[in-house]
Amino acid sequence: MAIGERIEQCKTCHGPDGNSINEKIPSLAGQPEFFIMNQLILMREGVRPIEQMLPFVKELKDGEIQALATYFSKLPARLEGARPDPALVQRGALLSDKLRCGSCHNQDFSGDQQMPRIAKQRIDYMAAALKDYRDDKRKGADTAMTAVVFGLSDADIDALAHYAASR
Repeated sequence: MAIGERIEQCKTCHGPDGNSINEKIPSLAGQPEFFIMNQLILMREGVRPIEQMLPFVKELKDGEIQALATYFSKLPARLEGARPDPALVQRGALLSDKLRCGSCHNQDFSGDQQMPRIAKQRIDYMAAALKDYRDDKRKGADTAMTAVVFGLSDADIDALAHYAASR
């Protein structure tokens, strides 16, 4: 399959410009190239099992993974879905400082290397991902994140998701 066809497949769920318009589906636009590459390899190899992704990643060649990562990393990130609630953004900012989110995801939450961009990420996706980390349901993921969000309430997680989306 040509790389253009692979890109079009990705856009079906992750948005026509890499900014997801689908609930609980992450945006890929502006993610660090290495992060996208790493995630696709982890999925392809079964280390990070995501059932919906398996048909798309199981036959990907390394060159295709590199091309997809390069393509989506160069697209501008834009927030889709719900808009951040100002009160939750304020609460999330305090939590983010306490948890030192900016030390791994960069101060502007742009991500770097294997750390994802969480700025302008869908709120519903971020909240679901953080809850999966907290509840140790995210297979093949960074265990440091599980430790960071351990014990947070759903309300705390929602506030963090709103804050990240607002960045």
